Amino acid sequence: MRTLGNGGRIAVLAASGIATVALVAGCGSSGSGSSGSPTPSGGGATATAPATPGNPASPTAPASPAAAGLQTANDPKLGAIVTDGNGFTLYRFDKDTATPPMSNCNGTCAANWPPVPGDGSVTAKGIDGKLVGSVTRADGSKQLTLNGWPAYRYTPDKKPGDTLGQGVGGTWFVLTPTGGKAGAAPAAPTTPSGGYGGY
Repeated sequence: MRTLGNGGRIAVLAASGIATVALVAGCGSSGSGSSGSPTPSGGGATATAPATPGNPASPTAPASPAAAGLQTANDPKLGAIVTDGNGFTLYRFDKDTATPPMSNCNGTCAANWPPVPGDGSVTAKGIDGKLVGSVTRADGSKQLTLNGWPAYRYTPDKKPGDTLGQGVGGTWFVLTPTGGKAGAAPAAPTTPSGGYGGY
């Protein structure tokens, strides 16, 4: 039996090490040329949730602030309106109810009209804090209310100040600081002139 000398042993060990490195490198390749966290197709970096047992790290949306914000703005056509803390217009839905507060916008409706979250504290500028509340939605989440009316955003509003949801379907209206409908026509007199009961 032939015994390898020191030089032979070193050569065998070196060849073995190279094969191991090649094997590990081949297994670590995902075929995408990147071994880091995935980046959304939209570009910018996203926050990554820490890995937990049984739940690998994954991209998540940036955390939202703990406190929601409400404020007033003056629209040239609608007058005083309510926006969120970033200046996006808020709406109410005629098929909801204020007494008691109830949201009837779910599923696809809620995708187009995202409910304003109502959990946590809320800052209100130019709005009576006593009018601000919340309601529990069908899915168990909390939605912010103003004078009982559940509040929503409108997905097609792309920048602060947009009011594209005003009057949609004859049931969606921009919120006023008292929870009313912005731009609503004044109420008709309850007693018509002439005393004939409207005939």
